[in-house]
Amino acid sequence: MGRLVYRGRWTLLALSLVAALLVAPLALSGRAVGGGFEDPRADSATAARWSAEWYAGQSPDVVVLYRHPSVKVRDPRYKKAVHDSLRGLPAEYVRGMVTYWTTGSKAMVSRDGHSTYAIVTLKGAKRASYAAVAARLRTVKNLRVAVGGPVPVQAELDGAAAIDLARVGAVAAPVLLVLLVVVFGSLVAAVLPLVVGLLAVLGALALLPEVSVYSFYAVVLLGLGLAAGYSLLLLRAFREEIAGGASNEQAVAGTLATAGRTVGVAGVCVAASLLGLTLFPQPFLNSLGLAAAGVALVASVAALLVAPALLGVLGRRVDALRVRPMPVRRDGGLRDGGLQDGARRPVVYLVAVTVALVALAGPLPGVEFGNADHRALPAASEGRRVAETIERDFARNALSPIDVHVVVEPLDGAAVTALDVRPIAERLERLPHVTGVETAGLSRPNRAVRLAVRHDLDPLSAQAGDLVAAIRSAAAGPDVRQVVVGGPVAARLDLLAGLSGTLPWLAVVVCSAMALVLALAFGSLVLPVPAVVASVLSAGASFGVIGWVAGSGFLGFAGPLDVSVALLIGVVAFGLSVVHQVFLVSEARTTAMGAREVIMGAALLVTTVAGTFAAAGIAVVRLLGVGLCVAVAVDAVLVRLLLVPAAMRLLGPAIWWPLRAPAISPAESPSVPEVEPPALAPPRDRRPLTGGRPAITVKGRPAVFGADTDPVPVPAEPPQPGWVKVAAGRTRAVRADPGGAGWTWVEVDD
Repeated sequence: MGRLVYRGRWTLLALSLVAALLVAPLALSGRAVGGGFEDPRADSATAARWSAEWYAGQSPDVVVLYRHPSVKVRDPRYKKAVHDSLRGLPAEYVRGMVTYWTTGSKAMVSRDGHSTYAIVTLKGAKRASYAAVAARLRTVKNLRVAVGGPVPVQAELDGAAAIDLARVGAVAAPVLLVLLVVVFGSLVAAVLPLVVGLLAVLGALALLPEVSVYSFYAVVLLGLGLAAGYSLLLLRAFREEIAGGASNEQAVAGTLATAGRTVGVAGVCVAASLLGLTLFPQPFLNSLGLAAAGVALVASVAALLVAPALLGVLGRRVDALRVRPMPVRRDGGLRDGGLQDGARRPVVYLVAVTVALVALAGPLPGVEFGNADHRALPAASEGRRVAETIERDFARNALSPIDVHVVVEPLDGAAVTALDVRPIAERLERLPHVTGVETAGLSRPNRAVRLAVRHDLDPLSAQAGDLVAAIRSAAAGPDVRQVVVGGPVAARLDLLAGLSGTLPWLAVVVCSAMALVLALAFGSLVLPVPAVVASVLSAGASFGVIGWVAGSGFLGFAGPLDVSVALLIGVVAFGLSVVHQVFLVSEARTTAMGAREVIMGAALLVTTVAGTFAAAGIAVVRLLGVGLCVAVAVDAVLVRLLLVPAAMRLLGPAIWWPLRAPAISPAESPSVPEVEPPALAPPRDRRPLTGGRPAITVKGRPAVFGADTDPVPVPAEPPQPGWVKVAAGRTRAVRADPGGAGWTWVEVDD
């Protein structure tokens, strides 16, 4: 494959450029969408659908708040000004409207009598419909007007988030470029992850019909992290091939034969795991799973085709305009560099890191989940001011009553009236914390009555959830066919119930997919076990910290952890953790990679970019940035660089059971003094990795020797050594030093 990529390098680069230009308009067309967390089968989702379809004009998409400093709401002039404004709204965008004068509800008048509000229900695509009527809603003679409600608040959240993310992106871009140059070592090499990441993001976004503003930036960060990891891995292998004297074509072939396989396995593992999100009914999970899997697959394809083609064109020029010396290749594996301590004292590191992760996960049981609402907006935003004014000046929970939809049995063909549900309403009025029950609408064709149950509880409190449960159990009656409970409190209760039912199965599906791919790729049934356990510990620790940050008010907003933010953090962190796990395992088998440098480089890039989000004005965006920093740092440092190497060293050769053993490792190395190289083809004229010193040869072939003082167990009767293929054009033999004090190795070019 490597030689084919090299020979068609110019064609691949040209096709990639054309594809990027073609899909860019579609990928960046701004098909934003919100919501999608509810299970369509839940009662609250059914209630919301009935509210929109059965009771025209009574679903609160938009709330228009009116106030006059001296004239009271009961004045006829007040009514005329409001109704004249609402009647001028285009019918193609508005389904209906509700005011104090159409309902007579005292809850729609402020305590001082000078303010009221109207509820506007929209048609079709609600975001577009709101944009079409927003200016007219604010045009009312002699009245002060402010607009809020679910649709405007969501529009404000997305708009402000987009502005924040664009602003911090402008700050992050130059920082990212500097880091890329430093991490990759040269200005030319820094182009590689940008090309791979750009193709991955454009390809994934082009495949999605809709994407939220948060998902967009999560896809960008995941694409950046994957591109950085893949590119670092390929570049390291390519530099080693070039330093060994290989031609450009040989270097590309050798790179794909070694690092290319790791990239392919990592991409499949990430995509297969995250596709598990599509098995669940919540639309947001479906779209997020497709986006994440898409960016993982496209990043892998770009890394396996476009990156090697670019390396083949650049050759040695990839290190042009270098800003630091190129790293000298050392023997990799879990015995190298900063991983030596964990490998030498695996029990100490395993226990210490596990205790630390469990401690960080301590706040997790108390974390509350929910959706972002007006409180996530800045204090001066219009949507937040409307919500807080109505909550302060009007009846408690005026805009968030519990909706009870009662479908009654037909009685001699008589039309349904409010009297048909009067017994149910009386039972509901007797429940604790219920302050009143009003008839909010009739749907005679469907024989349904909509009741608004008002209460004095905090909609986010556990008591409000208990009240919904009590209503669902108390609302049945002899003449009732069906009772469906909805509203904000019920929606949150159903969301939490859906998450508690979905997330355990989601974890099982995702972890099973990851374990299956690892087992098939590396031929071991034991290897996936520590990988899955480490991922669970990493997720628990990360979300324990993130949940504490969200609830503590540290970011200027104390409230439940937004579901969308939690899922986006989880997807990005999990995707990177799977890739890093594959890198570690591949390194342990071949001892010819630099997983430590790759993992730290990719994590540094992602956390630096995500860290700039902490300066955003929207609490949700700040939480997204801080959460990503915490999750990626915990997984990269504590889990992949300390916990996993310690676990793998503790398990020893048993980790590869049962299919096949890895390449010769120190624990298995023979302790014989002489190693004869295999009969190979005559050597090519290649310069070994000797740092510019005269070449060392074994049997006339260029060779490299190395040593490590890491103690290793030596069997009583060591087996005869053998030569093991570790890379294209390179073979290695390893032996243990006398008494197991260390080990030495020799590599010979083919």
